[in-house]
Amino acid sequence: MDHTNQYLLNFKGYYFQRFLAETDILENLADFEIRDDDVFIITYPKSGTIWAQQILSLIYFEGHRTRTEMVEIYHRVLFLEYNPEKVDYVKRPSPRLFSSHLPYYLAPKGLKNKKPKVIYIYRNPKDVLISYFHFSNWLLTLEPSDDIEHFMEKFLDGKVFGSLWFDHIRGWYEHRHDFNILFMMYEEMKKDLRSSVLKISSFLEKELSEEDLDAVVNQATFENMKLDPQADLDHLLNSANCTRTKDGHFLRKGTIGDWKNHLTVAQNERFDRIFQKKMRDFPLKFIWDIDEE
Repeated sequence: MDHTNQYLLNFKGYYFQRFLAETDILENLADFEIRDDDVFIITYPKSGTIWAQQILSLIYFEGHRTRTEMVEIYHRVLFLEYNPEKVDYVKRPSPRLFSSHLPYYLAPKGLKNKKPKVIYIYRNPKDVLISYFHFSNWLLTLEPSDDIEHFMEKFLDGKVFGSLWFDHIRGWYEHRHDFNILFMMYEEMKKDLRSSVLKISSFLEKELSEEDLDAVVNQATFENMKLDPQADLDHLLNSANCTRTKDGHFLRKGTIGDWKNHLTVAQNERFDRIFQKKMRDFPLKFIWDIDEE
């Protein structure tokens, strides 16, 4: 266990949020008892985690779709490695829905029996970088950066919560045969949410009526999520004094290609060189601009 700095905790080569991480939870992750009908969302930070949680919750909970049950998203889809409210996961009714930023090698061993379902959401790393930069400067529990250049250095060195983006996605993809896993691209979900919800629900073997499908798609749009206090966590973080300013947002833009508004030509070219080196022969497709097919 390495307390790298006041913001990061290194456990088995992976950086956790020091503010939220608990040693006993981390040391018991591998043996966390998995049920056959558990469902996991896996993401690298700032890759659509809350959005995926919203979609999953809407698919599984009628009370969420009909707005008859007012339950915060983080109570419906539990974070595996962070449990500040001391929820007893063992007593949760099935199916249990979990979120996680864990790398493949720290995932519970029970996930490898091919029965629990895993959905991995990935996003183009330039937009991840920009979203993460703004998020880190807003949230008190993450290390702020003076400018994008400074944050980019940390991001490309893997010295951020979540460690190195390249290792995270490659690790899960290269070990995909160990899991019952579906890979979903953030940008394709943005371009065609309805088809994406259908693909996810099919993978989960959850049949939705046309009415239910419409409700999921409508309530899972970025615009509607920002209006939903159960999905937008701004009020919770601001009220708990977890933010540096009151004008930041957990759900900031959610767009494709925002990196073009922030990276210089030199920064972009450097990022491209590193991406090409790290992701050579990697088969998953990436979309860098809203106009790309």
